[in-house]
Amino acid sequence: MAEIKIASIPGGMRLKLVMGLFALVGVAILYFTFTVEVPPDARAVRQVNLGPNRGIQNDVVDTGLHFVVPGYEQLHLFPKDLQILELNDDRTSGVASAAHRDSIAIQTSEGYQVKVDVTVAYRVIDPYKVITSVGPGQLYETALVGPRSDTILRQTLGKLNAEQFYDGAARQTAAKEAFELLSADLTDSGIQVWSVMVRHYTYVQRYQELIEQRKIQDQMVFKNQAEALAAGREAEKKRVLAEGEAAVEVEKERGRSEVRKIKASADLYFRKTSSEGDLLVALAEAEGTRLENNALRVAGAGNVVGLEMAEVMQGVKVIIVPTDGVGGVNPLDLDSLLKGW
Repeated sequence: MAEIKIASIPGGMRLKLVMGLFALVGVAILYFTFTVEVPPDARAVRQVNLGPNRGIQNDVVDTGLHFVVPGYEQLHLFPKDLQILELNDDRTSGVASAAHRDSIAIQTSEGYQVKVDVTVAYRVIDPYKVITSVGPGQLYETALVGPRSDTILRQTLGKLNAEQFYDGAARQTAAKEAFELLSADLTDSGIQVWSVMVRHYTYVQRYQELIEQRKIQDQMVFKNQAEALAAGREAEKKRVLAEGEAAVEVEKERGRSEVRKIKASADLYFRKTSSEGDLLVALAEAEGTRLENNALRVAGAGNVVGLEMAEVMQGVKVIIVPTDGVGGVNPLDLDSLLKGW
């Protein structure tokens, strides 16, 4: 492409180009001189420096590009997002974008010294009240939120004693009271407090050692009480177990006694029944003997006996004896036979 040399441009066109360039520069100067941009995370308050309406104007300028006459008026910007104030000696432990102040030195109700790290979250809800209360810029932070937070936290946390700082519920109660007092104090100045958080506390080393020693002693007392309670519970447990075992033994002995009683009853019944049976057998035998004796006493009983005797003597060698005459033997006459033998 061939170069276009300015020298080759006609004079009239060259003038127009120069005038156009001056016009663009003038517009740029006017733009940067007479306009102010309010970013999305901010709002502004207009201040008039000259004329009858001089002073802070009671109208909040919102996000956007606004026309401002230099020297006559100006806009003061205030953030509308959440702001964080870190009361902490360690600058690296909090939010990077937060404002920082030193930790609060609290003197407890007992006279102990403790340093407390606190985080205060808040918002600028009315820039007009803020600027008319403390002024423009960061004065709302350095001259309003910071000093008021320090004063109220000293007031509320200073009510706690050394033991209560170890109690999370007591610390939360004190932080809640500080939040309520700080909210009531800053609301009229256009500041809304979102939260007050007690993050960390540290006693001075000498007091820390004393408190830790006291806590150890308290813990020993609680330990001894717990051990005594445990010993009492163990004794109660052993007593209950002993009573239970005794009750079991009593029931076992009662069962064994019932078994012995049942066995004794059964044995008695057996002996009684056996005795009754023996008695019946003996009575029957005696009755049989009686009947036999009666039978032997009747006539002809001797003959019956003789016949039975003959049966007994079967297989015995026969002896022939005379049955008549003076020396005759009657085998059926047992009396004369016994006399002869």
